[in-house]
Amino acid sequence: MSARRLRGLCAVLLPLVLAACGGVQVRPDNVLPKPLIEPMPVQAGLVVDEELRTLVHEESRAGTDWHIELGAGHEKFFESIFGSSIGDLRVFRTMVEARAAPGLQVIFRPQIEQYSFATARETSGGYWAVTIKYRIAVLSPSGEPLENLSLTGYGSWAGQGGSSSALTAATHVAMRDAAAKFLVQLPRQPLAAKLREGGVLGPADAAASRVELIETVPVEPESPPG
Repeated sequence: MSARRLRGLCAVLLPLVLAACGGVQVRPDNVLPKPLIEPMPVQAGLVVDEELRTLVHEESRAGTDWHIELGAGHEKFFESIFGSSIGDLRVFRTMVEARAAPGLQVIFRPQIEQYSFATARETSGGYWAVTIKYRIAVLSPSGEPLENLSLTGYGSWAGQGGSSSALTAATHVAMRDAAAKFLVQLPRQPLAAKLREGGVLGPADAAASRVELIETVPVEPESPPG
């Protein structure tokens, strides 16, 4: 490469290198393995709205700016776990679209309530840790809120690598943890029995001032495969 080309390449790359200093960008986009479960014979709507699809967690800590793009990966995440649980799932971008759809027994609208993490420097064990708290609203086909399902995923990563890769790995573990709990425990929820029998959820099924908790169990730090 000539000296002129090298100088030109450096002139292009240098601003990008400088822009990356002091900041960490993460975009978890985990592909979950297909679970071996029997979907419930239910016609359900899943609303993945703009707030969820574009969700970004940002914070500054110890001189570092963290930018975690949660939306795109979680759009696929929820479509995957609900698609594995529900025999006839229809995905919508807005509640207006979902309410207008015929034949639904129930509508689910998931949200991420909280995303938090600890770096390897901050944990006593020297591993990265992530907690993701989800709230899944259960609504009637006409949009009345009936109850909420609360779900928490924990993820830890003890592997080597840069900040971005380690935090991404810990986030993936937290998502898989939440997915496993959801897939196992959704059929056990009180609402599932009526849905399996072909019932349509309505105001009479509302759980006033109650949140159904999907069990949370912390997991041990995971390491990369040897």
